[in-house]
Amino acid sequence: MLVLRSGLTKALASRTLAPQVCSSFATGPRQYDGTFYEFRTYYLKPSNMNAFMENLKKNIHLRTSYSELVGFWSVEFGGRTNKVFHIWKYDNFAHRAEVRKALANCKEWQEQSIIPNLARIDKQETEITYLIPWSKLEKPPKEVHVLWWNESADSRAAGRHKSHEDPRVVAAVRESVNYLVSQQNMLLIPASFSPLK
Repeated sequence: MLVLRSGLTKALASRTLAPQVCSSFATGPRQYDGTFYEFRTYYLKPSNMNAFMENLKKNIHLRTSYSELVGFWSVEFGGRTNKVFHIWKYDNFAHRAEVRKALANCKEWQEQSIIPNLARIDKQETEITYLIPWSKLEKPPKEVHVLWWNESADSRAAGRHKSHEDPRVVAAVRESVNYLVSQQNMLLIPASFSPLK
């Protein structure tokens, strides 16, 4: 199980982006470290969810031959359902551009996955993210993973309850809540081909 928590701070919300920009890009010193992760979210038509996932399961090897898939999940609850969320790792922006160009020229990927699945997608969002300096990305000790690791949804609820009793957590939330514009939590179920479960 993966629980994704995303938030938008007032500083980010107040930035003015050109209308053609449909991705939010990280700024600051982390952008010079090279490696970044692209979060991609596809909103699917409900009647096409199963067909989309079956097609991708059959053809994901074509896509992963160009860059590393960190994980691929479908949304169980939290926000709109019939949505998939996946994370791709890139060495830098030049690497991402090379991958996108190669995929556009890969006839097999285009014909077997892109063309059939394109009509099944209502909306797509992308976001560029960097790891927090003190963190590292690794596989969990068990076949269950969350950005906030929990054994189950019930253990997550118990952990959140316990953390709300910790004065350090309460103080951190109290300090940062003034900068939060919105927050969303999603329970994600890993696809059978997802490296991160």
